[in-house]
Amino acid sequence: MNKEEQKEKRPDRVSRRDFLKYASASAGITAATLALGKTVSSTLPTTRSSVTEQFLHTHPFGIAAASQVPGGMTPMEFLEKWYEGQINAAGEREFRLDALPQTIEVAKGVQYPAWTFAGPPPWGPTAPGPTLRCREGDKVRIKFHNGDRHPHTIHLHGIHPGDADGVFEIITTGLDYDYKFEADPFGLFLYHCHVTPVKKHIEKGLYGAFIVDPVNVVDPFPPTLTHTPTTQPATRPLAKEMFMVMNGFDVDFDGENEFYTVNGIANYYLDYPIRIGVGELVRIYLVNMTEFDAVNSFHLHGNMFRLYRTGTKFDPTATFASTNPLLSLDDRIKQWLYLDDFAEVTDTVFLGQGERAILEFIPKTIHRGGRFLFHAHQSEFVELGWTGLFNVV
Repeated sequence: MNKEEQKEKRPDRVSRRDFLKYASASAGITAATLALGKTVSSTLPTTRSSVTEQFLHTHPFGIAAASQVPGGMTPMEFLEKWYEGQINAAGEREFRLDALPQTIEVAKGVQYPAWTFAGPPPWGPTAPGPTLRCREGDKVRIKFHNGDRHPHTIHLHGIHPGDADGVFEIITTGLDYDYKFEADPFGLFLYHCHVTPVKKHIEKGLYGAFIVDPVNVVDPFPPTLTHTPTTQPATRPLAKEMFMVMNGFDVDFDGENEFYTVNGIANYYLDYPIRIGVGELVRIYLVNMTEFDAVNSFHLHGNMFRLYRTGTKFDPTATFASTNPLLSLDDRIKQWLYLDDFAEVTDTVFLGQGERAILEFIPKTIHRGGRFLFHAHQSEFVELGWTGLFNVV
């Protein structure tokens, strides 16, 4: 019997779309209840028909949890905050990450028993974990502690020695391990647990973004922090930067995602739109860590963006300042969009698991006062939580 036939034999099984409706109505359905395979018809609110109608014909506002953990970092804070570590006595940029079990809220009233990476305050245990950030040429040390009862590692994409690859050095409960390497090359990367079954460790939440900035004149780090460049300096202009990790959550443990999110909470950026400005350079670091689905995607409404896959190549001279100052703002933005020889220009990008890209766009004057969706371009993902709003001012 195939999977679809098995579903037909189980009329009491909650569909993924129904689960979103039930959670949206704060019906109090938990992952544990679903895992037992029980019907939830008795727990539905009396206004089910109106709820069904609402969520069949509009975007589901008002269903996002405020944070995964009470009092913890919100997805809005996560969006613009990175973990740059500290320079230790040896001149290394030192990070601290702990693997910890943590029940998190992925939609209002919906709990999920995650495995998480936690950094020092304000980064508590979240899925995804903290966004790590350094500069090309930095000597990096990641001090890892396994506070979970399962074995874990940290595998980083990029160039590093074998003993920093996080595959064969399995760290069991209560043990520590230091990953040491030189940050190379610049670009957008990711990290995740690499213990078998890797699918389970990623699905449970053990992943995050890792950014290596090009050595540049305009950069986010204080000038007192030293670094040794390995390539010619390159300039990446100042921008309103955002970190978006696409993921999914299998809350009923059936091998399929019931929720899709950016930064861990379904529909969060619908309830809490992201404010951006006309003429403002917006830079999105986009990473796909969705399990169970071959690809995930990002689509921007009302605009086009420059697309840099992995972010390891760009033209540092193709800045807004290099456009013709005699032109209008909108014409300068149009000119800027096509200046960079390395960037694709599009409004949609599809990424497999582990793929990532840097997106850059500038709102025009025609966008002022408008709300513009961004979301996956798989309709099912949109209906199950992967959608948000930019509010252009």
